[in-house]
Amino acid sequence: MDQASVRALIVDDEPALLKMMAAYLGRLGYAVSAVNSTDQAWSKVEAAPAGFDVAVLDRSMTGLSTEELALRMLKGNPALRLIAASGYPVDMKPLEAAAPGRVTFLQKPFTPEELAGTIRRMLGAPEEAL
Repeated sequence: MDQASVRALIVDDEPALLKMMAAYLGRLGYAVSAVNSTDQAWSKVEAAPAGFDVAVLDRSMTGLSTEELALRMLKGNPALRLIAASGYPVDMKPLEAAAPGRVTFLQKPFTPEELAGTIRRMLGAPEEAL
């Protein structure tokens, strides 16, 4: 899958981090939707259940729990790959059980390059391909 066809959803309540991730992935050619709440994210996903190839979710947000959002997204889109990001330890077992091989964890802080590399791995692309 070339990066121009990759549709990414980024959900984070830290404005600077959200802006950085969206800008970096956009420069790489990804089609990026960036929102600062789980409720906004669910609205986008509900409108187009198969509308994203990869989602990056901050694990510590208010509103709809990130875990509930992730489970709904994974159930509604069997092709979706999900990256849970947090500066704190996270129990990934519920998500891994719901979608084996389709979820991973990315420890904050991370660099834009680490994010892009994680997305490439999740989509099964060679490092130099995307």
